[in-house]
Amino acid sequence: MSTFSNHNFANERALIRVDFNVPIKNGTITDDTRIRAALPTIKKVLADGGSVVLMSHWGRPLKDIEKKPHLTLADFSLKPIVAHLSNVLGTEVQFADDCNSDDAAQKAAALKPGQVLLLENLRYYKQEEKGDKDFAEKLSKLGDVYVNDAFGTAHRAHASTAVIAQFFPSDKRMFGLLMEGEVNAAENVLNNNQQPFTAIIGGAKVSDKILIIENLLEKATDIIIGGGMAYTFFKAEGGQIGNSLCEEDRLDMALQLLEKAKAKGVCIHLPADSIIADKFAADANTSSALSVEVPNGWMALDIGTMAIDQFRKVISDSKTILWNGPMGVFEMDKFQHGTKAIAEAVVAATKKGAYSLVGGGDSVAAVNKFGFADKVSYVSTGGGAMLEYFEGKELPGIAAIKTPNP
Repeated sequence: MSTFSNHNFANERALIRVDFNVPIKNGTITDDTRIRAALPTIKKVLADGGSVVLMSHWGRPLKDIEKKPHLTLADFSLKPIVAHLSNVLGTEVQFADDCNSDDAAQKAAALKPGQVLLLENLRYYKQEEKGDKDFAEKLSKLGDVYVNDAFGTAHRAHASTAVIAQFFPSDKRMFGLLMEGEVNAAENVLNNNQQPFTAIIGGAKVSDKILIIENLLEKATDIIIGGGMAYTFFKAEGGQIGNSLCEEDRLDMALQLLEKAKAKGVCIHLPADSIIADKFAADANTSSALSVEVPNGWMALDIGTMAIDQFRKVISDSKTILWNGPMGVFEMDKFQHGTKAIAEAVVAATKKGAYSLVGGGDSVAAVNKFGFADKVSYVSTGGGAMLEYFEGKELPGIAAIKTPNP
């Protein structure tokens, strides 16, 4: 495996797997974060005197067309991205309207140093999601070097992410700068962490986070649990949680997790008090209560002031912080205070020298909403991929780059 930064791409054609699965409304890109995240990798190749072939998916065309026959492949085209990409890249981007055609092969072969070609949606072909080897081999012929810069799809064993790498020698396949950053950030937290290491885990359901919590019991010193999932733990311990979210079928599992943590000397921190509401709505009446004394007819929708102070102290003492999931329903102004306070605590700890990684869609949305994205050590672009990484799973897109050819 070669490292991207040290590789000279002069007179080479780099086949780069990017994640341009961006929101597009009426032909206009409404959030180009993923496109901008790929620019440093593309620009490095061009600056070296290489050319670039970009491949990406967008949506799930074949599955969606099956459900909604009025849709066509054209509704899932990457073509609307061409003009925007040309603009932010500062160079004209060519387009091949079929990733698996002679036209794509000819356009790729004709690229001169400094030129860029974007291929049409990989998922027009079912072979992409099936991880078809012949499809991957045909794609591989479009470049001299393979670069995977799509961390958001690293957990998928697809042709363009997990199968294609085998058709390149180990010094001609590598992570791009975005992927490199994601992998290094995750490794810093999981395997090279300084202690105390605090994991902040939020969200609605214990069942969604069971694997990540179990894996972190082997690595963290402290685990803060917030969000709706906390009330399954309170109910399991005999607390009164009113109408708060609870997975009745996971009560035993919650108790087992608490027992495992105790046996391993890991401190689990549950919110001492909660902000409660008489309904799940932005205009609900609100009050506060101890988290084990939520009255009937009321539900907990955020952590309370005691919990904020409790969690803030743990975070302040930490040297490594992982944050995955909000503390409450932060989308509603009345219930965003807990999540914002935790974000502020993570920022303060980072300023003191802690390494902080925010990963997972909702917590990333929260730091972006509160304007803290540039005040933590790293914000991950890959929701599902990052989650699986912290569950201890080997991601196919990462393994494919690291595994030597047979």
